[in-house]
Amino acid sequence: MSDVSVLTRPRYDSAVDSSPDDRSQAIDVAFARGDDAALKAAYDQHGAFVYTFCKRALGPEAGADTTQEVFLAAWKARDRFDPSKGSLAGWLTGIAKNKIIDVHRRAGRRVTETELATGNNDLAPNSGIDQLAERMLLADALTTLPPRARQVLELAFYEDLTHQQIADRCDLPLGTVKSDIRRGLKRLRHHLETANV
Repeated sequence: MSDVSVLTRPRYDSAVDSSPDDRSQAIDVAFARGDDAALKAAYDQHGAFVYTFCKRALGPEAGADTTQEVFLAAWKARDRFDPSKGSLAGWLTGIAKNKIIDVHRRAGRRVTETELATGNNDLAPNSGIDQLAERMLLADALTTLPPRARQVLELAFYEDLTHQQIADRCDLPLGTVKSDIRRGLKRLRHHLETANV
């Protein structure tokens, strides 16, 4: 049995249970190595996210076809994926953006880099494909954080609370809040870095 299949199965021994981030990193490394079970593990972990992104940009049928193309292209190019430079979710998002653009180009719709950068296109309602990808990837990245770190970041960015206000509300030491925010942002940055393939 491969390392990946062990990591994707539910574990019941809390003493050896790994965090979602640890499992995600193990899948990322196994995918880059080309381990046999890595493609299935990557699809199990990121398939719904990639499909949702493709469906929002292209509709359900084309979204499903494009999702398959994304994973096929990713597997063929797995030697170019470097887990130390970003997450597999980010890398898959970059591939998905390119595949979505390809679908529009095949349909005769020209999508320019300027449109992508400014969001001035009709790939997604009221939003550019890049903004849609970043929002979805950020939401996905937040789910990889431990609950306390996720709560602290959400309070900081969605409710615009200061570090001291977060510490008071969560009954945490100020240093813990600052550390959680710093570590959380570092993990989010790593998750988002490879999306701009």
